[in-house]
Amino acid sequence: MKLVRFVYRDIPRYGRLYEDQIELINGDPFSEVEPSGVSMNAQKVEWLSPVSPSKIIAVGLNYRDHAAELGMDLPDEPILFLKPPSAVIGQAESIVYPAASKQVEFEAELAAVIGKTASRVAVAEAGEYILGYTCANDVTARDLQKKDGQWARAKGFDTFCPLGPHIETELDPGELSINLSLNGQVKQASSTALMIHKVEEIISFASHVMTLLPGDVILTGTPPGVGPVAIGDVVQVDIEGIGSLRNNVT
Repeated sequence: MKLVRFVYRDIPRYGRLYEDQIELINGDPFSEVEPSGVSMNAQKVEWLSPVSPSKIIAVGLNYRDHAAELGMDLPDEPILFLKPPSAVIGQAESIVYPAASKQVEFEAELAAVIGKTASRVAVAEAGEYILGYTCANDVTARDLQKKDGQWARAKGFDTFCPLGPHIETELDPGELSINLSLNGQVKQASSTALMIHKVEEIISFASHVMTLLPGDVILTGTPPGVGPVAIGDVVQVDIEGIGSLRNNVT
């Protein structure tokens, strides 16, 4: 099932995507999905980010090929950091280049969306708490990350967490191609099979630190090839089984 979030009668609503049609659902997908019987053309609605999280938990250095690229040892545990909910934008919305930075970079990531409250869950049970998956771009002001020595400002600017285009609820994240193109040229190309810590491990680990709430987003790390963007660029994240997340830089 493909879940989208969009504006309907001036209110954010959820729907199920069927090719070029969206079927409005009553309520939200974190309870039982109830079709409303109302459908509309997907091209004629204002799409939003597919979820509005209370928090975004991200993982640093979680691909073996990325660690090799940087010449770094593999971490024993997931390296967690947070991005604020105010950083979230959706499909076709613009990444705004902040005046405070001179080196903004892209990071393609698979994002897991939490479906129900999770606290101290076991790895073997973590999959039960996942609603589905979407594409993400962990946009980062790399110069400020190095300058500050911690990541809150570098990762936290408004528009620095594009998500979308929809949530795919029927997906095995174990071996998916993940790519990023900048102005049509491939810059990142890898597979989720190269993750150091698998999705279920990350969710279990994070849930032993903080309670995960329905709609929370887990960013699972980026593969090698991260690099800079410039004003006017078009950035596209492609993940097998999900689709394409496309944003321009302004």
